[in-house]
Amino acid sequence: MNNFPQDAAAPAQFDDLKADGPIDASDLNLDVILDVPVALSLEVGRTRMPIRNLLQLNRGSVIELERGAGEPLDVYVNGTLIAHGEVVVINDRFGVRLTDVVSPSERIRRLR
Repeated sequence: MNNFPQDAAAPAQFDDLKADGPIDASDLNLDVILDVPVALSLEVGRTRMPIRNLLQLNRGSVIELERGAGEPLDVYVNGTLIAHGEVVVINDRFGVRLTDVVSPSERIRRLR
């Protein structure tokens, strides 16, 4: 049993939500999210294989991918495709040169 008198309870009051129309990008303050870390991953290609073949892999095994040599790789942020690119080498390190960036409207369409 609670110790609150019945007449002390009142319904909560909220202001009406206002529909101001579309958000203008120039009105957004992105400073609050600029330091949020995201997971960036690059996909060279994919393949499917039975577990039997997977268990037989060892050092020196070659896995053939469905994507051909020279085709662009996919760049994902938190699992969402955002761009395509090509592998480059800079000072003995691998990097990616973006060749195509997926438009925001295309990214939203792919989420559906």
